[in-house]
Amino acid sequence: MADAGQVKLHESWRGPLAGEFESPYMAALRQFLVAEKAAGKRIFPKGGEWFRALDLTPLDDVRVVILGQDPYHGPGQAHGLCFSVQPGVRPPPSLVNIYKELHSDLGIARPGHGFLEHWAQQGVLLLNSVLTVEQGLAASHRDRGWEKFTDAVIRLVAQKEEPVVFLLWGSYAQKKAGFVRTVEQGGHHLVLRSAHPSPLSAHNGFLGCRHFSKANAFLEAHGRSPIDWALPAIS
Repeated sequence: MADAGQVKLHESWRGPLAGEFESPYMAALRQFLVAEKAAGKRIFPKGGEWFRALDLTPLDDVRVVILGQDPYHGPGQAHGLCFSVQPGVRPPPSLVNIYKELHSDLGIARPGHGFLEHWAQQGVLLLNSVLTVEQGLAASHRDRGWEKFTDAVIRLVAQKEEPVVFLLWGSYAQKKAGFVRTVEQGGHHLVLRSAHPSPLSAHNGFLGCRHFSKANAFLEAHGRSPIDWALPAIS
């Protein structure tokens, strides 16, 4: 993590993020993670997947951004994409509600898995604010530096000349991308806000938000290809 050349992420992000990898906060974050591993703590996702969202979705291809908070902290779940779990892992409750909204909005039947790489490969940046977590301890790696790094990622996307849709679910995501300039603010991006899909809040505005169809309508209206939100079956 000392520099962008030592981590796995798509080339389009390397130059723009080089300064972040060389910064003091990133050096401190690296020291923290090395110490946690040395203490025998199990960290999710595995090291090769910390930047998976940036590896699967090149900066030039970003059409939609979905922001999460922490990686899942259960064994076998997290693999570097927010809300997504590895094949064979039961979809968590928030993802189940995302699938419910997909069905209500676009008539897409719930898939039999929670693996969202199909979205990432189409230009949906599935970015968590914090990219690592200790097993069984939610929020255990917050305020260690990841937030500064992912803020830099969001700013890069917000600077794109092509219109991008930001899906901000919950107050945390809405605050994190508060600097994105929308069409109404003289910018050219679309920001859609709702409650978080968690079972604790989904009925307060997430279910029924129709963000998936609204995102596609905006992309098509601005000459960009829509997202195929239907997830293919996996073996």
